Amino acid sequence: MIGFPAGVRVHLAVEPHDMRKSFNGLTALARELVSRGLEDGAMFAFTNKRRNRLKILYYDRTGVCVLAKRLEAGTFSWPKASSAGSPSLSLAPEALQLLLDGIDLRGAKMRPWYERREPAEKRSA
Repeated sequence: MIGFPAGVRVHLAVEPHDMRKSFNGLTALARELVSRGLEDGAMFAFTNKRRNRLKILYYDRTGVCVLAKRLEAGTFSWPKASSAGSPSLSLAPEALQLLLDGIDLRGAKMRPWYERREPAEKRSA
């Protein structure tokens, strides 16, 4: 199991990408997906056409990390593009963890007692 920092922003590329890409190729894709770059500490998740491979790009303030996962059987339940046609979706780190663990996020929802609230200093800013 991989643990993700609670405050990290996660961007999922909804369209499949070439999994032969590594640091430079995935960084270029991440810059196309969102206007902000990796320097903001965001994670970017990419999958292939068959949805059995996944790569995550993450900047940890000292350098870029690439995490890769290949499923031996089955596929990831990857979200589809929204009606707005955005090339990416934003997820909570917990949702990414569920996706990596094989949970289908369609129809899943957070219970009211589990809702995350921003710290008071962020809400007032």
